[in-house]
Amino acid sequence: MNQTEFSLSSEYIELIKLLKLLNLVESGADAKIAVEEGSVKCNNEIEFRKRKKLRSGDVVIFNNNTIKIN
Repeated sequence: MNQTEFSLSSEYIELIKLLKLLNLVESGADAKIAVEEGSVKCNNEIEFRKRKKLRSGDVVIFNNNTIKIN
């Protein structure tokens, strides 16, 4: 499993924006589909909210990638 740390430059980042920014998906549409299908976990719970606000301390798991938000 790949582990990545992501440092926030503002108060939060939306889930689909994070997936796209880290190139874990090819497009915003792909990010939305991944979330809608239940392929993304946030803090060990399946996350269905595309615009979930991720803040420092959150952990996202998607396609064998773990992203810790700092």
